[in-house]
Amino acid sequence: MDQVKIGALIRTLRTQKGLTQKELAGAVGVGDKAVSKWERGLGCPDVSLLPELSRVLGVGLEALLSGQLDANDQERGNMKRLKFYVCPACGNLITAAAEAGVSCCGRTLLPLEAKKVEGEERLSAEKIDDSWFISSSHPMTKEHYVSFVALLNGDTLFFRRIYPEWDLQTRIPCFGHGILLWYCTQHGLFQQTI
Repeated sequence: MDQVKIGALIRTLRTQKGLTQKELAGAVGVGDKAVSKWERGLGCPDVSLLPELSRVLGVGLEALLSGQLDANDQERGNMKRLKFYVCPACGNLITAAAEAGVSCCGRTLLPLEAKKVEGEERLSAEKIDDSWFISSSHPMTKEHYVSFVALLNGDTLFFRRIYPEWDLQTRIPCFGHGILLWYCTQHGLFQQTI
């Protein structure tokens, strides 16, 4: 941990929030001299203070401990780089247009890596009228099923939740070609171009 970088970040975030050192100290339960010490790089906050400090400053723990904010300069929220996070405990699906710190059910989630599929593993995507009819013979049991299908292009994401013990058949509005993504509860995230 770089005390100087952490201190500089605390000072920057505190001033952005319009807080004095005394106000920040009161919010996290320490003296204003402790905040001054942190900001000068002469010490770091105690581990027990970090959750409250990150909440008050509006920054994640990882950013606070690293002493720098990730500005996502390279990605700029491009939909083609959309990240998918799935909670293994509750099945919650979270998306982010760039790298993000995501947690659910007390667990830190990592972005899923989509595997490209070819041949028999591909979902059937048939254009009917103004929509894509998506189907597959993939197992759909309570333990092993496809939980969602999504169509993604440069500026749009269309998402369908799929439930176990139903056939994998759904329609997605056709708004051009893009990337068809789906998530298997046992094998992860897959993608194909349609």
